[in-house]
Amino acid sequence: MRNKRQRYCIVGVGNTAYGHTPGLSQTALNVLAIRAALEDAGLTTKDLHGVLTKAPTSTFPRMWAPQIAEALRVKPNIVGTLDQAGATNIGLIQYAISCIELGQGEVVAIAYGDNPRTGTRENYARARGGDGAVAGLFGTPSSYALAARRRMHEYGTTKEQLGHVAMTHRYHASLNPNAVYQDPITLDDYLNARWVAEPFGLLDCCPVSDGGAAYIVTTEARAKELKKAPIYIRGIGQSHPSWEFFRRPDLAASGAAESGRLCFASAGMTTADVDFCEIYDCFTIVPVITLEEYGFVPRGKAGAFYQEGHTRLGGKLPCNTSGGLLSETGMPGTQLVCEAVRQLRGECGVRQVKNPAVGLVSQQGGILTTHATMLLSVEGGRLQ
Repeated sequence: MRNKRQRYCIVGVGNTAYGHTPGLSQTALNVLAIRAALEDAGLTTKDLHGVLTKAPTSTFPRMWAPQIAEALRVKPNIVGTLDQAGATNIGLIQYAISCIELGQGEVVAIAYGDNPRTGTRENYARARGGDGAVAGLFGTPSSYALAARRRMHEYGTTKEQLGHVAMTHRYHASLNPNAVYQDPITLDDYLNARWVAEPFGLLDCCPVSDGGAAYIVTTEARAKELKKAPIYIRGIGQSHPSWEFFRRPDLAASGAAESGRLCFASAGMTTADVDFCEIYDCFTIVPVITLEEYGFVPRGKAGAFYQEGHTRLGGKLPCNTSGGLLSETGMPGTQLVCEAVRQLRGECGVRQVKNPAVGLVSQQGGILTTHATMLLSVEGGRLQ
């Protein structure tokens, strides 16, 4: 990114087990993830100047980042909890960079942890549209299902193409020992899954998962003192449609087009520079919309792009190499940043993308309500 005093890096990533973590509170999941990220970076809590968090989706507690700081036994200069739903994880990185630019610290931890599977999931079932539900819109699947149906009507995306999104991400998860769902699925498995909200069956929807993940942001100078090669934050963009989706003129559009434009402009890159993507995939339609709005493929072509195998490992643009929200864990996006960092470090074993230099991470929240985009690279990764 340009016009900054210094360059910024992610130097450590960490996560807990995903899926079902009985006995671990929301606080514990955040603390364990941050400690794992610090260890990965070769740092300790004594090095921390900031603790930033996404609020747990299931409960939205107040003063959450200070609570996590206390549990870590640190008194940071910087605390903060943002609510951009699933886009928060990149928004927090942008906030961390701003704080470091202002001289308020040098090492900032960013984390998300929640236990909706073993705790409460009440917030996941709220009605859309104020005091009552609009057209039966309870929970998230029915709303995304309307967006999917609109996209299918406008651009010809098919149910079978959505199946290839689910199958691709599950195949990648089958190579990931930390993924919640590792058994490969066939198109028949997908088509015969029970309905949730037409056109979505069970395998179109991300699971409700416990877990925590975190990463550490610092300056290039500090990063080069640490034990692992730094991963550079090259560009960030945000764009948030904000309104309830049923009040927007386009039910199936997200903030990806403008967020992506801003991100690529800030990095001085284009889609041609990207070796792999970690795309927010709460539902199978979302990667289709996102890849098209970013400009990787023309409108209406992302479904076929998946169906033709281009997003698989070894393809033109591997996507969601750990399994994503659909198969690794349904956590809202922090894990995608961790996977991108590990890919660029070459740490992913049998699911490793060959010699990647640049990776893209997308984040999205609400019902296509918020969107953030980030480009990461190894040092010198294809800057123009």
